Parts: sequence; C-alpha cells; structure tokens
Amino acid sequence: MPVSLIPSRLFRRYDEITPEVLRRAGITLLLSDLDFTLAPKSCRTPDQALRDWIASLAAEGIQVMIVSNNRSGERVTEFCSGLGIPFQGHAGKPSPKGLLAAMERAGASRVHTAMLGDKLLTDMLAANRAGVLAWMVEPLGGAVTVWQKILHALQEPFKAVCRRRNRKDA
Repeated sequence: MPVSLIPSRLFRRYDEITPEVLRRAGITLLLSDLDFTLAPKSCRTPDQALRDWIASLAAEGIQVMIVSNNRSGERVTEFCSGLGIPFQGHAGKPSPKGLLAAMERAGASRVHTAMLGDKLLTDMLAANRAGVLAWMVEPLGGAVTVWQKILHALQEPFKAVCRRRNRKDA
C-alpha cells in the first residue's frame, strides 16, 4: 500500500475533468470529496454548473460518488440528493476503507477509478493508499482561515512534484 501525498494530476476546478479526460484515463468511476472540491463548505445545495457537469459525466456512462469524512451525514445526504448521486459517508480518509467500500458498491476496480479532492493529507493519501488515480483541484472558495492558508502553503511542494512528473510524461 503506497504512502504518498503526491497527486497523479492537478486541475484548477472539477469541471476541467471532462468525459474525454476520464475516457483517456480509463476511468468509469469518479470518487470525489465534497467540501472545497465540488462546492465551498458553506454551500448547502449544488449549483446548476455542478448539476450540468454530473449530468454530462452520467450521459457518458461515468459514475460519480461522493466520499466524505463529514461527521454528520446531513450535509452530504442533502447535497447528494440534489445531484441524484450516491455517497459513502464517514469515509475515514486518509484510510482507504471508504474508497474501497465505494468501489465495491459501484462494482468498479481500482484501475478504472479516480479520486478527486482538494487535500493532500486526506484525499490524495487515501487515493494513493487505495491504489486509484489521485486527482487534485484547488479548493473552491479558497483558503479562508489561517489554518487553511498554512495547509495551502504546505501542499505546494507536493503539487510541484506532480507538475514536474506530468511535464516529463507529456
């Protein structure tokens, strides 16, 4: 089980991940964090842009499932019902258990799964430990608190390694 914080790929926003990007990578299941990945934490319901993006993936046969560490299932339940997609709550990231449970529920293998998130210490580490592609986005709503700003700064060297690796592969 690899223990790495380095993402496989970086994106500015979730909507840069098109059905074509997923097809080229062989992905049929996209697991995603919710808070700061698909919407700012203060956002209780999905906006139309997110609904349209989810619909475009579904139209191409790509499953999307939220994998969340939220302590209360209320926010995730409410948000996902507005999107019509399932979720795996109490995921326990960076443990891979939540991701593995979500893949089992979806009937997907590791080689056809990617995890999308905004944090190295939870999302990327869980993805790497689960053996799936670790795709990272910049947090929606940006860093607000002092702690979030510190985490942002600490993530930058790992993101730089990802950028260098992707330049070499291009």
